[in-house]
Amino acid sequence: MSMLIVIRGAGDIATGIGWRLWQCGFDVAMTDLPRPTCIRRTVAFSTALEEGRYTVEGVIAVACPDLESARAALAERCVAVIPDPEGKCIKALQPAAVVDAVLAKKNLGTVITDAPLVIGVGPGFCAGQDCHYVVETKRGHRLGRVIEEGPAAPNSGLPGNIMGYTGERIIRSTVSGRFEPLCAIGDLVQAGQTVARVDGVELKVQIPGMIRGMLHEGIQVTPGFKCGDVDPRGREADYTTISDKARAVAGGVLEAILRRYGSRMQ
Repeated sequence: MSMLIVIRGAGDIATGIGWRLWQCGFDVAMTDLPRPTCIRRTVAFSTALEEGRYTVEGVIAVACPDLESARAALAERCVAVIPDPEGKCIKALQPAAVVDAVLAKKNLGTVITDAPLVIGVGPGFCAGQDCHYVVETKRGHRLGRVIEEGPAAPNSGLPGNIMGYTGERIIRSTVSGRFEPLCAIGDLVQAGQTVARVDGVELKVQIPGMIRGMLHEGIQVTPGFKCGDVDPRGREADYTTISDKARAVAGGVLEAILRRYGSRMQ
């Protein structure tokens, strides 16, 4: 077996990381919630937990309910996706590195002793304290940079700017309840259109564009919960391939791993 990397989280950014590491010959296991809350499901390995298997740009991810099935998936050169948000499997798998890409904007329990190499992705981590390296996730000049000491940039609270739109792109629940999508990822929508409901309460989009992300049906949400997003580029938006941001962050994670292990792999 090649070198194993465990990634906490299996959303779209984590998937970009896992996809690149897999392409570079690493074995990749990922953990997530049993019912993932990722909205960009078409480019997320977490979708395997909904469908059993899921492919992103030619790489197959397999839902693995236990360690035995995870090891079998890895032996077949698939990405193993484990419903284990606490990362309990890490100790048993003994990976060469742990990458925390949950993107919760805070550390949910990763410690620097989890593996010989621990990498934190985005805000909430401090290189040299709870991980060995941090990779920057804030868009701009420093996106994807490897930080050897200190934290990533703090969370701005605003999504990336596309055609002048930031917070307007996001679809959020206004109440608690069961999420019901009325549109699919890839649908074109108009400003003010109802695209989902939560316990009968309509959720409307603020801008025209393409639905680029949407929660899976049946997820329980709370007020303010991120349920989807709209890309104002409309037909020009790409919801089927890994984003530029995910690829940049993935490059930073790969660099961090090679800083530690590169000479041993020659």
